Amino acid sequence: MELIHVAVDGGDGAVRVDGPASKHVVLLLPGEGDAPDVYDAVCKRLHNSDLRTVVPEGAGWTQAAILSALDQLEVGWVNLVGSGKGAELAWELAARHFGRFASLIVADRGHPAVGGEDCPPVELPTTVMVGSPERRAEADASGRYVYGELRVVETPTTDNVPRDRSAELASEIVLRTSPW
Repeated sequence: MELIHVAVDGGDGAVRVDGPASKHVVLLLPGEGDAPDVYDAVCKRLHNSDLRTVVPEGAGWTQAAILSALDQLEVGWVNLVGSGKGAELAWELAARHFGRFASLIVADRGHPAVGGEDCPPVELPTTVMVGSPERRAEADASGRYVYGELRVVETPTTDNVPRDRSAELASEIVLRTSPW
């Protein structure tokens, strides 16, 4: 893993970059309170699938900061993954920056508009992973705001999909990054 510092929002941000040099890049946005290594098991599996990974460290990343970091890393087309608060940011990025992202995979967060927030629909192939039965209705209702193929995947109960269901999450990411 290489820790790269990028200039974001008038300060400095750290980004973990790893995996084979590949045109297929996965941006993984952790949830609030998650340790920087929450995606390590997922990343290891993705690297075995010839995918490069980018994981911002710390809290407080904004849409502008994420886009700036991707530009500085010279990463164009990205597969977007998020969990918790990172999933909320992922929905916003996918909805507001058409053409920058190839796919969207989120854990335990439906589209923000389901909860009444102002967020445009996304026009990407999207997977919503659900780690608790209480989130299933929210995930299903997201279909109204996904103008692309939507897949809802329910996992055994967990409060942290990246940490507890890394194999399932990695599989869903690989499915979304495949060109077929």
